[in-house]
Amino acid sequence: QVQLVESGGGLVQAGGSLRLSCAASGRTFSSYAMGWFRQAPGKEREFVAAISWSGGNTYYADSVKGRFTISRDNAKNTVYLQMNSLKPEDTAVYYCAADTYMRDSDYVMAQAYDYWGQGTQVTVSS
Repeated sequence: QVQLVESGGGLVQAGGSLRLSCAASGRTFSSYAMGWFRQAPGKEREFVAAISWSGGNTYYADSVKGRFTISRDNAKNTVYLQMNSLKPEDTAVYYCAADTYMRDSDYVMAQAYDYWGQGTQVTVSS
């Protein structure tokens, strides 16, 4: 099992940047694929970005491609989401998720992940 704790959320003006972190417990972090999802009020949870266990493959939602970057540091058991050029529509609770075996088509699906953090609020003002 792995436990996930997100941090780094906050209030930022449109055009600004934030970096989210997700710290994982356990010694097998490097075997987990990691994803970021978000959920805005009244909307379903949606995929944002994901990264393979090695960091060699990354995946992004079209809405964040070119603005967000996912990365991981397996030595620190942490995955990051660098968010630049933020827009008001990026406002949501951001969740970190993890799972072990993932096919390429699985990364974008919330139901493919077994482990979730508690979420961190990101608010972008216009």
